[in-house]
Amino acid sequence: MLPVVETDEQWDAVVPDETVVRPGAEALCARLGVGGLPLERFAEGSVPVYAVGGAHVLKLFPALSARDGVTEERVLTHLRGALPIPTPEVRAAGEYVNGWRYVLMSRLPGEGLAPAWPGIPQGARVRIARDCGEALAALHALDPDPLADVLGPGDWSAFLARQRAGAVARQRERGLPEAWSEQIPDFLAAAPLPRAPQRALLHTEFMREHLLTDPAAGWRLTGLFDFEPAMIGDPAYDLVAVGLFTTRADPVLLGHLLAAYGRAVDPRLLMAYTLLHVYSHLPWYLRELEPASRTLDDLAEEWFGTARASY
Repeated sequence: MLPVVETDEQWDAVVPDETVVRPGAEALCARLGVGGLPLERFAEGSVPVYAVGGAHVLKLFPALSARDGVTEERVLTHLRGALPIPTPEVRAAGEYVNGWRYVLMSRLPGEGLAPAWPGIPQGARVRIARDCGEALAALHALDPDPLADVLGPGDWSAFLARQRAGAVARQRERGLPEAWSEQIPDFLAAAPLPRAPQRALLHTEFMREHLLTDPAAGWRLTGLFDFEPAMIGDPAYDLVAVGLFTTRADPVLLGHLLAAYGRAVDPRLLMAYTLLHVYSHLPWYLRELEPASRTLDDLAEEWFGTARASY
């Protein structure tokens, strides 16, 4: 029912095309015992994701990203009931056709934190930041070893060496001006990157776009989702997306989050991991956050420095 997707060209032709993907999703739902329920595709996400009625979500992974389907299934199963923020529960998962995989999971209640953010009062934002810190602390306290067979990168030091070797070229390819890119080698050379960090389960994209909230419950967080990019590595690596996309360079909110997390983190370390992150795109971050800084050292403090306030 679903065609082979093993190349980028096939991906571009098939994955966005609902006339091709939707019949395959409907057939799979019937096989899984949830056929006939309303099927609504979410606009967000790189792979096809459907709300199946009000209780389920179906996520499809073409052959080109089939490994991500295994990751999603295994991590969600590992996390069941382990975090203070709910995560989806796996209802069914496995192979489908032509190399496609699927995960049928429970649908979490609430609305997206990102679109809701402008209407959330400051006091509730502080509480959300603290809830995020507690959730990250719980995530990073879990034993990642049961997932080591499916999650990379394996050798953290080797991973950092590879990322560091390509850091300048990667940012230049994305359009980073030379005034910034020429600073990268010296900044990384001086950054306090740990030689043997704690190994932790990482979400890697812990951000408003992957969190749900309920205004009727005082803006409490009701869900954390999208674990397909999960890794095992230094817990500080997870704080890159937090500082950029959850607290968005707000030192008060980041201060509250890290206080609940229970660990202070050097802003220079987080800036280094920003440059070394697998999804690093410094020109985009500069456009999004419009910093006043003109050096990486100053940028580290502007994006990842902390402050405290009372409300």
